[in-house]
Amino acid sequence: MKKYTVQDVFKGVNFSLLELEIAEKAFEEILVKKGDVLLTPGQFVPYQYFVFSGCLRTYFISETGKEYTLQFAIKDWWITDYTAFFTNEKSMFYVDCVTDAVICKISKESMEQLYKEVPQIESFFRVKMERFFGSYQKRILSDLASSAEEKYLRFVKSYPDIEKNIKNYHLASYLGITTESLSRVRHELAKK
Repeated sequence: MKKYTVQDVFKGVNFSLLELEIAEKAFEEILVKKGDVLLTPGQFVPYQYFVFSGCLRTYFISETGKEYTLQFAIKDWWITDYTAFFTNEKSMFYVDCVTDAVICKISKESMEQLYKEVPQIESFFRVKMERFFGSYQKRILSDLASSAEEKYLRFVKSYPDIEKNIKNYHLASYLGITTESLSRVRHELAKK
């Protein structure tokens, strides 16, 4: 039995009863467990996911075996390999569950159909994508120009409730630093 509704996904969007019924059919709510992998490199990307509860992450493993975390997704966030999802290419990334989570998934085809049948959803996603793109650019600039301490403090501000649920190497890979540097930053901040 569903625990959440489309209104939980599209906060602030007013639907008619018919639009609500159409939108509800496009999404599938699923429960995922810590460690479950939703996407691996080389796969076509059939879905994007909305997080109702829990934490997921997108990451990449280089040819040398180094892991790079690109995104954490917590309550009310979307996650997938967006490049592959929108271009019908194969994924470059993994998406896995950091904690048990309740999520819903929607296919690209269902999304395109919703845009036609419920136009305010297209507007909703356009605004979301604009904000995501702006945030992504800010993160890139921050990664290039900020100290490890500044990156860590920005992370804690952006994700106040998940640090205790993720492994140190996940956080370090997201910040682009080593786990030793992360420990040093935390130690220095504790002294202040």
